[in-house]
Amino acid sequence: MSTYIHNFFAYKELLKELVRRDIKIKYRRSVLGILWSVLNPLGMMVIMSVVFSHVFRGNIENFPVYLMCGQIIFNFYNEASSVAMGSILGNAALIRKVYVPKYLFPMSKVCSCFVNLLTSFIALLIVIVFTGTKLSWTVLLIFIPILYVFLFSLGMGLLLSALVVAFRDLMHLYGVLLTAWLYLTPIFYPVEILPGWVKTIVGLNPLTNIITMLRELIMYGALPGMMLHVKCIISCLTALVLGIVVFHKQQDTFILKV
Repeated sequence: MSTYIHNFFAYKELLKELVRRDIKIKYRRSVLGILWSVLNPLGMMVIMSVVFSHVFRGNIENFPVYLMCGQIIFNFYNEASSVAMGSILGNAALIRKVYVPKYLFPMSKVCSCFVNLLTSFIALLIVIVFTGTKLSWTVLLIFIPILYVFLFSLGMGLLLSALVVAFRDLMHLYGVLLTAWLYLTPIFYPVEILPGWVKTIVGLNPLTNIITMLRELIMYGALPGMMLHVKCIISCLTALVLGIVVFHKQQDTFILKV
């Protein structure tokens, strides 16, 4: 463990450069640049609000904020896990030439997406102001669900980036899985309308718990219960431990398979 900690600090400047590179590449030749991190969630919120607010008008109070809270969490996980999954394959040439701690590649992808996540909260703030949502002091605690989704995404990114080197079909299969995951996450619908067995599955979804926590802090001015924290911590630790273990066991074979 001490070796990993030493390597992390030894290569922290490289990690920063990888994050900067990812952000520059993403917005290269874009007129608005990182401003799209604000405009994209706002645009999707407007479209989905128009479509779904009439469907769930009586079920969800302040639908735009409800929708945006779920949207920015899921979008971050979607982007972070997807780009992290291809990070080892995408840096195959560098891995073959020089020694670099390989976990830096999926970590840099998650960190660059994290910058976009923080920027997208500007869009959420705009929606909060526009809808006249009253905020409580609990909004100061939103760093907690943000930390949870970052750790969960990092663990899943490490796991997926290691597995896809050996099983390339996973990259295509994961797109289908994400679509199912989207509909099993209460982004634009209330959990209460679901039948019992579906509600159970949605309740086991780690992103459901993180989104619920964010909504409680922002929309309802409530402190999340201890059980909600326990569920989030268990899902984060499970993803991190599984990701680290699998990545550590597979990393020495990367150079033979990329």
